[in-house]
Amino acid sequence: MGRSTEVSGASVPKQGTRQSQKMGSYVYGVVLANTKLPDEQGLGDPAGKVRLIKHDEIAAVVSPVNVEQPLGRPGDFMAHARLLDSMIAKGPVLPFRFGGVLASPEAVVEELLEPHHDDFLSALDQIKGHAQYVLKGRYVEQALIAEILAENPEAGALREAMRGKDEDATRNERIRLGEIIAASIEMKRNMDTQVAVEALDGTFAQAAVREPTHEQDAVHLAMLSKMSDHKAIEKAVKKLGERWSGRVQLRLLGPLAPYDFVTAQG
Repeated sequence: MGRSTEVSGASVPKQGTRQSQKMGSYVYGVVLANTKLPDEQGLGDPAGKVRLIKHDEIAAVVSPVNVEQPLGRPGDFMAHARLLDSMIAKGPVLPFRFGGVLASPEAVVEELLEPHHDDFLSALDQIKGHAQYVLKGRYVEQALIAEILAENPEAGALREAMRGKDEDATRNERIRLGEIIAASIEMKRNMDTQVAVEALDGTFAQAAVREPTHEQDAVHLAMLSKMSDHKAIEKAVKKLGERWSGRVQLRLLGPLAPYDFVTAQG
């Protein structure tokens, strides 16, 4: 028996009218065909209705977009991420990178789902029951500077030499102190990231170190974990937070779509 293709929620639009020629199918990701859609709107202005385009055992999560309307507004990024993150509660999802648009529902099937069906199905099976969690930690500035000054005699001496003097008169000292602080933060970030990985060992199947988004970031770690281990992850993060109390402020995000570990590409 051949594979079946279905568009959930609406029939495949016929091409030919001026309006349909301007519309494309924005693809958020790929899920199992029996996945239920969350109550979320798509991106665009006005927001498109989210639906599934099914092909055999998998489906693409899509919404109509005007191809003449540029994407990239802050609201578009938020709608993309919000929909994918809400999908994770419904089942495994392979997230698409932002901006994926195909010409029509037929193109979604012919160019994406049909040629990649088996690979997508295998990937969905591998991440079933898993989600991404992100641990973000930022140094408490006052504690960080005090720590660096105490550990680095040169930094302490420079700080003392600058005390009570004009900025212009201590320009070289300020530049040097800034260099020391930047290098010290990078070293501490590397060490503290390793500490965090070890503290969370056993709560993730995979981990990926993300680039810092702020100069005082201490930890930025993505983890692929079982959603059933949610409480264990929270407990491990709480314990690490107590260990770093007054030094690093921690924040745990998740469950999220597994952006760092699997990204559907057609």
